Amino acid sequence: MVYRIAGARSPAPGQATPNLQYHVQPLSLDKFGDPLHGFPAFTASVCNLRPTARGHVRIASADSHAPPKIVPNYLSTQEGRRVAAAALALTRRIVAAPALATYRPQEFKPGPDFQTEDELAEAAGLIGTTIFHPVGTCRMGRSDDPLAVVDGVLKVRGVRRLRVVDASIMPFIPSGNTNSPTLMIAEKTAQAIEDGGFAPG
Repeated sequence: MVYRIAGARSPAPGQATPNLQYHVQPLSLDKFGDPLHGFPAFTASVCNLRPTARGHVRIASADSHAPPKIVPNYLSTQEGRRVAAAALALTRRIVAAPALATYRPQEFKPGPDFQTEDELAEAAGLIGTTIFHPVGTCRMGRSDDPLAVVDGVLKVRGVRRLRVVDASIMPFIPSGNTNSPTLMIAEKTAQAIEDGGFAPG
């Protein structure tokens, strides 16, 4: 699937840099895995790069093969709902621009019935989904932080010779895709271990 990425600022004060990221895809479907709709379309997916909502991942069973309980808490803050509504409103402005007028685009989802900020926030909850960039499930912190899973050199507290070196140690989602920062974390950690900077144990 080919798509294009663009950044934008939600129309609100205090946004010095882009806080939204668009993934524009030349297709339309109800959800990933479903068949394509039977009409020509594009999907302008927009995500909040700095969400204020915080979810959690917790052990659900003593059985190590049982999946954990994942609660993302999407749109659980007023700020998150405000940004989601603003993102949908901005997308409408972009699609209504003269450059696209030749194609006479018609909105399929969420649809013209959603107009107010509260309605657009509701629509975001109805059609929103993950962008597959989770972080922050393995907190890095000092020895006096009771919630820290790993220390400053990524060693798992209480477990010898084990480190976590991935996006889960990030305290927040970076303002963009997580792939490059994760590679940086891995490369810097590998180099430090090779240089003897991160002693085992």
